[in-house]
Amino acid sequence: VQLVESGGGSVQAGGSLRLSCVGSGYTYSRNCMGWFRQAPGKEREAVASIDRGGGTTYYADSVKGRFTMSRDNAKNTVFLQMNSLSPEDTAMYYCVADQWCSTPPSFQYWGRGTQVTVS
Repeated sequence: VQLVESGGGSVQAGGSLRLSCVGSGYTYSRNCMGWFRQAPGKEREAVASIDRGGGTTYYADSVKGRFTMSRDNAKNTVFLQMNSLSPEDTAMYYCVADQWCSTPPSFQYWGRGTQVTVS
């Protein structure tokens, strides 16, 4: 399974970004997909996850109402629409995948990450 993120960048507070992640490899291993993030000096944090049917299974409290995760199975792509960004959202964002959506979110496969910087 390979996961390749894109869409990160620098944005001013209050702005928006849309992250994308294209997956390849065993389809069943990507039934559940999600996003984690890690800010400098902090632990990795689950941001959101979504099952194959498009049902979002998890949003971190810190992003509820601001971030929206979606997926296009035909294009093997998941998205994270991020609105009303604040400096606290600055982090490396990782696309993740696994066969099942678990609680708490836990994933076997990880992308290399895309940097989001909010100033």
